[in-house]
Amino acid sequence: MTDLGYKKYFSEISFKEKLQQVAELAGAKVVYAALLLYYLMKDPLVPLTAKITITAALGYFILPTDAIPDLAPLVGFSDDLGVLIFALNQISDHITPEIKVKATQQLQRLFKNLSKKDIHDLEQKVF
Repeated sequence: MTDLGYKKYFSEISFKEKLQQVAELAGAKVVYAALLLYYLMKDPLVPLTAKITITAALGYFILPTDAIPDLAPLVGFSDDLGVLIFALNQISDHITPEIKVKATQQLQRLFKNLSKKDIHDLEQKVF
């Protein structure tokens, strides 16, 4: 994945603000993918090359203007999801059970109605 300038948009604060603003609208799949990348970014064992990919993908997610406006009905976050899933596929070797636990715990805080089955289904769709 080439950076295309998106990494300048990623910061921990901007990521958390974006999640709070769009979680319900974006949906659990987008948020789960973003959380996995976020926790991978924070893991000191993940190599710099993987973190460059993560930063670019999260920067695209945070970017206020992108290929498909986020507020567009039904498709607004489809491009974001595509970028997040692409990044996850590129660095999937670094995803540990601990990273998944952190991401699902935060996902459950944001989406209080998610069942364990819903989360399991999300994991299957993301990977």
